[in-house]
Amino acid sequence: MADTKGPRRSAASSSERKSGDSAPGHSGQGQTRCGFIAIIGAPNVGKSTLINALVGTKVAIVSHKVQTTRALLRGIATVDESQLVFIDTPGVFAPKRRLDRAMITTAWAGVDDADIAAVLVDAKRGLDQEADAILDRLAAVAQSKILLINKIDLVEKPALLGIAKAANERVRFAATFMISALTGDGIADLRGWLAEQVPEGPWHYPADQITDAPLRHLAAEITREKLYLRLHQELPYQCTVETDAWKELKDGSTRIEQTIYVCAREPA
Repeated sequence: MADTKGPRRSAASSSERKSGDSAPGHSGQGQTRCGFIAIIGAPNVGKSTLINALVGTKVAIVSHKVQTTRALLRGIATVDESQLVFIDTPGVFAPKRRLDRAMITTAWAGVDDADIAAVLVDAKRGLDQEADAILDRLAAVAQSKILLINKIDLVEKPALLGIAKAANERVRFAATFMISALTGDGIADLRGWLAEQVPEGPWHYPADQITDAPLRHLAAEITREKLYLRLHQELPYQCTVETDAWKELKDGSTRIEQTIYVCAREPA
């Protein structure tokens, strides 16, 4: 069902396709499938939590602060003969600063590079102004599109059906799923459907790989997550963490040295 026509892959994805012809850890028996699924939505609708649920472990940091995700991150899940590569994108909203505009551009670039665009809507917020703007732009996206209504454990069923009906009247979705990324409700059904819909082709990653992010990057992201969770007034939101050194010690532990960069004032 996914539209596979046209050169939609980035340069990085093209090289992955070439290396995927002999992905380690796969027996090569049976027809394999592999596809990229971009998760797009407004800030704080649960995109990173959903990525972690779909992969089955933590690969994306999560916090209550908006725009925690700043760059594209890929989480990888394997379902039978299918490899699903999930793209965690920054939240889409009306940009005011240069950093905001860069993140919005990054988010839609992730959709352009995907085989399936998965739109995540917060059931409590419904089709608010931010969701409306996403649906408006999504109408022009050629890829197969699915609707994911998240946090269904917090909303009554009639309201959920209303959201699904209104969204499907505006955009032609291939499927609609009602899920709770936090509790896991509906995640297995979503993952199984995607495994059947992604294009036939070789895997791009080894069978045991769960993300394309290097360990140094993951370590920096985890530190940034803890800063957001534990510091509020003390530390400006605009901060960046870089891993300077990574050393495996004889006792089996790892020594990690990092630098935290704090913006003195909000960028324009």
